[in-house]
Amino acid sequence: MQTTRCTVIPKLQPCLWFDGNAEEAARFYAETFPDSRIDAIHRAPSDYPAGKQGNVLTVEVTVLGMRFLLLNGGPQFTFDEAVSFQVATDDQAETDRYWKAIVDNGGQESACGWCRDRFGLSWQITPRRLTELITQGGETSRRAFEAMMEMGKIDIAALDRAVADVRS
Repeated sequence: MQTTRCTVIPKLQPCLWFDGNAEEAARFYAETFPDSRIDAIHRAPSDYPAGKQGNVLTVEVTVLGMRFLLLNGGPQFTFDEAVSFQVATDDQAETDRYWKAIVDNGGQESACGWCRDRFGLSWQITPRRLTELITQGGETSRRAFEAMMEMGKIDIAALDRAVADVRS
């Protein structure tokens, strides 16, 4: 990919710190999520603590329509669950597709719809149905929440079963 220059600098843009694999991460995100692309790759104009002149320094990427800057900053900092990205899914097929793409490509499953990609970034793959049920309040909310607490990847049909007799 040829290096390009960004023409519009957003007022606020998250910057994610990677250890030399920012371009690989950007390609993975662009291939995994719709409305995603690599916008620009910038190379270091001179040597720096984590790399050499000509190495990829930053990658501008759009993921699900949101712009990010990925920085090859070195091994000093790593991701943890204090920062995660929640992806609202419309159905089980979309939930399964994103979960599989993240977990089956070197990622790791967690609980309650959370997983971690091979770069260490945490994702919450959250069906809109889960949010609808939990925000209803009362017994529906409690049952949906308790069902979710037992899940890794969210199972929409299981959520609906858990709240079915509340609505009868």
